Amino acid sequence: MRIELDDLSRPQVHALLHEHLRHMHEMSPADRVFALDLRKLQAPGISVWTAWQDDLLLGCGALKELSPLQGEIKSMRTPAARRRCGAGRALLAHIIATARQRGYRTLSLETGTHPGFDPAKALYASFGFQPCGPFADYEDNPHSAFMALSLAPAG
Repeated sequence: MRIELDDLSRPQVHALLHEHLRHMHEMSPADRVFALDLRKLQAPGISVWTAWQDDLLLGCGALKELSPLQGEIKSMRTPAARRRCGAGRALLAHIIATARQRGYRTLSLETGTHPGFDPAKALYASFGFQPCGPFADYEDNPHSAFMALSLAPAG
């Protein structure tokens, strides 16, 4: 498996992002879907990585800079047919390592409360993410769960 910084130009990536948005709208009210579309993922301050096995797309994930000390995980997705191959775990590890290299003290994320989000929350928890309150421009609501990982150096 290789992980690469993506320019979001490939049709396979477009299809995966479309699948991601469609699935988010199936599980959450439209006004509580905070997933970014292709155009928003191309904004300055957002880096997107994809995981590949040869020419087969295994997943994607993004890191949005909220401040020089805080990043947000966005658009974590593996295709339904490619789940449980380790791509999500590899992408998350890559994003966390990049956040540390950038000097972020906190890595945050918003996900849903629908049971369909439980596997993602379990993955995040396995990396040490803890429940937290809303951050950035998010507001508390019954459809959002917030998690954060402290990246502050020990000591």
